[in-house]
Amino acid sequence: MTTSPDLPELARAIKAWGRELGFADVRIADVDLAHAEAGLQAWLDAGFHGEMDYMASHGMKRARPNELVPGTVRAIVARMDYLPATRGDGWRAEEAARQLEPGAAVVSVYARGRDYHKVLRNRLQALAERVKLAVGELGYRVFTDSAPVMELPLAEKSGLGWRGKHTLLLSRAAGSTFFIGEILVDLPLPVDPPTGAHCGQCQACIDVCPTQAILGPGRLDARRCISYLTIELKGSIPEELRPLIGNRIYGCDDCQLACPWNKFAQRAALPDFDERNGLGAAGMVDLFAWDEDEFNRRMEGSPIRRIGHERWLRNLAVGLGNAAASAAGRGDAAIVAALRARAAHPSSLVREHVAWALARHGVLLDALEAQA
Repeated sequence: MTTSPDLPELARAIKAWGRELGFADVRIADVDLAHAEAGLQAWLDAGFHGEMDYMASHGMKRARPNELVPGTVRAIVARMDYLPATRGDGWRAEEAARQLEPGAAVVSVYARGRDYHKVLRNRLQALAERVKLAVGELGYRVFTDSAPVMELPLAEKSGLGWRGKHTLLLSRAAGSTFFIGEILVDLPLPVDPPTGAHCGQCQACIDVCPTQAILGPGRLDARRCISYLTIELKGSIPEELRPLIGNRIYGCDDCQLACPWNKFAQRAALPDFDERNGLGAAGMVDLFAWDEDEFNRRMEGSPIRRIGHERWLRNLAVGLGNAAASAAGRGDAAIVAALRARAAHPSSLVREHVAWALARHGVLLDALEAQA
């Protein structure tokens, strides 16, 4: 260090600078996560991570930030709210109602705007550079869901919130509609105290999960989670789970919609998370018509782009097939026509899900038609 900063004063300044950069809350934690290692290992041993091999590839380094970035002694943990500023207090009811519309495309709220990785990373980097300017020399590394770091245990330690029974972080002031990011630093800043858990006897998130992916408080089998199935899973969605996905084509917010704490959800301070491409009111037939060039163009800067056009069509085919579950959607001419138009798609993954969807509408393809 070229200077000896007043660490308590510096910690206060860091929090103020963070707010100036659009973060709703900034806390500081030590990086001892030994208490989380056994739970992580048990989760991996059970195979609950599915195809997310990156969850296991670094072993216990996830729980040891000072091994990932030597010299690390503290984590600056920041919260950024993402609920669009235009959403009113009835947003949870509005989202739940869209799930009942057969042709509606339901995209998780967080994914309708700009990719949060870019937004948070840029602002965390700006915060780190401000700290470095204040102290002279600083060893640091910025993270936002981008490296093998157990972010949620760090956030818990910092007092940013507690792990809900759905495993998401919850805040008494903001529910769960926020992103978190971290800066690992070599400065021994004073730490903030953790907060206790405040879920009590409530298990609304467990009860509402469409696929019963939440096995119990804090136990998530990602292989059954709709967010995993529509985002992380690269291959075919298991047939027994497809009807449970409904019209959720990217991610799932059900556990958040059911959580009482989200009546305190805060609106985003930045316009980056405003809805783009009408994704809050889009229809599945319209989105299914996008070719790959249009998908890439419209999803530029969106977190959705990383799944690619093939999986986008896969997810939409499942949603369109599930429209047959309602009298209003079964056999709908526009839906059937849209599916038929993709029946001979070059991708076997798309063809398989389209054939399944058409069968849900009572339309069976013969071999010649499927290859046309």
